[in-house]
Amino acid sequence: MYLTPKSGLFLGGACVSAIAAVGSVFELSYGHPDFGVPVTAIILALSIPLTGLFFFAAVKDARGNMK
Repeated sequence: MYLTPKSGLFLGGACVSAIAAVGSVFELSYGHPDFGVPVTAIILALSIPLTGLFFFAAVKDARGNMK
């Protein structure tokens, strides 16, 4: 697979959203999230599917550019 700037951005987005998901889990398990429980739960709920979508888009873009 070939890494293009577009697929690199998608992979970067997948990394950032995965880090947000892991951080949200730790914040919620600690019991006193910095942003509050509702906001942290929303971040967690959004970041999990975004991670998958960004990763899928990166792989699809890289496969489309194979030679």
